[in-house]
This record gives sequence, C-alpha cells and structure tokens, in this order.
Amino acid sequence: MSELSFEQMLEESLKTIRTGEVVTGTVIGVKEDEIILNIGYKSDGIITKSEYTNDSSLDLTSVVHVGDEMEAKVIKVNDGEGQVLLSYKRLAVDRGNKRLEEAFNSGEVLTAKVVQVLDGGLSVNVEGARVFIPASLVSDTYEKNLDKYADQDIEFVITEFNPRKRRIIGNRKQLLLAKKAEMQKELFERIEVGQTVEGIVKNITDFGAFIDLGGADGLLHISEMSWGRVENPKKVFKVGEEIRAFIKDINGDKIALSLKFPEENPWVHAAENYAAGNIVTGRVARMTDFGAFVELEPGIDALLHVSQISRQHVDKPSDVLSIGQEIEAKVVDFNGEDKKISLSMKVLEAPAAEQAPVSEETAAEEAPAEETTEE
Repeated sequence: MSELSFEQMLEESLKTIRTGEVVTGTVIGVKEDEIILNIGYKSDGIITKSEYTNDSSLDLTSVVHVGDEMEAKVIKVNDGEGQVLLSYKRLAVDRGNKRLEEAFNSGEVLTAKVVQVLDGGLSVNVEGARVFIPASLVSDTYEKNLDKYADQDIEFVITEFNPRKRRIIGNRKQLLLAKKAEMQKELFERIEVGQTVEGIVKNITDFGAFIDLGGADGLLHISEMSWGRVENPKKVFKVGEEIRAFIKDINGDKIALSLKFPEENPWVHAAENYAAGNIVTGRVARMTDFGAFVELEPGIDALLHVSQISRQHVDKPSDVLSIGQEIEAKVVDFNGEDKKISLSMKVLEAPAAEQAPVSEETAAEEAPAEETTEE
C-alpha cells in the first residue's frame, strides 16, 4: 500500500459538504460587506452582506466579530473562486418558515413587529421570515391610513401558508372579532334595562350617536339626548368623549340608550314652578301661524297663542316675535297630565283707557284648545 501524502491525509480528514446543508463555522475575518468562516472544509465559507441581511446600509463589522460561531446554509460548494458561498439570511428564513408552518397548523397567536407599511397592508418579520397582513385583515373596521402601526408589535394568526409561492398571510382581524365576540357575550350577561352604564362616543350621525360600551355599541337617539330639544347631535357630543347613560331597551343585540334620567325630568316640579298665575320668562323656540312655542326650560315648552301676544291685533306671531327672543308672560293654564302650558303676554300689558281689562280667565278661553297641541 502506497503511503498518502500529508496533503491527501489532511484532505481526507476534512468533512464533505453539499448544497443546501447547514454548517457551523467560526468567524476568521469580517469586512464591511463580507464575513469569512472556517467551516472545517478545505475551503473557507463566505457570507456576503446581501446573504446576511436585507439592510444595505448595515456595516457587518458592527454586528459580527472574529471568533464568533455562526450557522449558515450552503448555497454553492464552489463559488468559482474555490470558496463556499453561504447564506445566513436564507437559513433564518427557513427556520422562520418552519416556525410559521407550526403556527399555521396549530392556530397559535404570534406577536411580531411591523417592519414595513405598504399600500396594501403590513409586513412583519417572524424569525427572519416575512408575513404579509392585507389591509382588509389588519382591523375589524376600515382603516385608510396604516402608518400608526409602523414599528409596533401586533398580534395575528397565520391563515394562509404557501412559502413556495411566497404567500404567507397573517390575520389580525380574526383575533379582534373573536375578542369582541367574547366581550359582547360578557356585556350582555351583566347589563339590564334601567342600568346606568358608561361608554365612549364612537360615531355621531344626524339621528343620534353610537356609544362603545366595551363589547357592543349602544344607540343614543337624538330624542333621548336631553329632556330639551337637540337640533344637531354633532354640536352636543364629540367622538372619543366619555358619557354616562342608562339602558332604555335591549332588543336582541341592539341596545337603546338614554340621557333622559327620570329623576331629572323637568315636569316633576312643573306644577309648582308653572302654576296658573305665575309670571315666567322663556325663549321663543319655534312659531306656527296660530302661536309661538316658548321654551321655559329644557324639556318644557308652553304655547303662547297668537291671540295672547298683545292687546293689539296680531296676524301671525312672526310679525312681532323672533326665534330666540326672550319674553315674559303669565301662565294662564297648566295641564300636568297632558303636559300642556298656556301663556299670555297680553294680560301683562296695561289696558288702554278706552278698553276694559282682560281677565286671566278670558285670556285662557281665547286660546282654542285644539290649537294648543304641539305639532
């Protein structure tokens, strides 16, 4: 048997490697854009910057040092110059994909940082593997601007996994809907009609405001916003404002709210405050051909019939009165059961010398009963 040369024995003592294999080596050199590894093979391994990171501005000498031990994936056994081309990035992606596959199969909730905000969604990185979350799956409500998620840690599940087509889809909306359903169930188990609740104004429309009660929204209709008259909800409430209301009705998954607390009903003390004969002040709220409705306080309107405006003849209220004008009048009739109050300005006027005084009884009679009903 012929003796082997030293070079032959050294070569046979070195391991063999194959493309796609994962190898471990020691860093023996680092440049700004290249890492050199001793991998126990006849040639050294080379990791270029592009095979280490996607960050083209990164200086490799700032993150890797001589003596460090690293794992990498073999891309080419011979790069044409007798060296082994390695990839740190692809190994990380492979391991990240394996992690994502496990999460996809188990339904595990993952947490990762948003590394890029795109026109159509968000890109997150899980152990080197990229996951795309479409804009439609970012939230349970439409969000036009996703910039607020930049560099934020978010939770999601993997709902589609196809690494060969580079299609790995994350879904945050699914988690939010599941959480909302759980909160909704808990909310409906503890609320009841008449209960006082606190919530946040979520949306305001012409007909009312939607209040987030934590699990479900309640509708505060414009007619339930005050004992008084509300013309425009947007002038009364602001989105994000905290309010306290009570539950007026629950119908399936619909909750009706009200701010008209019974103890604050102005009609409770109306019989005393607006008894016949009392002189009161109020604001002209609206007018018809037969009279003007005067707001005495929020929730209580009284009718000033056209015949009771002045001792002088008045064709229509708008000839002498204006919306918002403050007037003084005497209560000539109070009907608490029907919530009707009749006023007279005429009885407060000094009668002309040639005219007989007008009594309160006469003033009340001159206001036709059928016209005192508020339209």
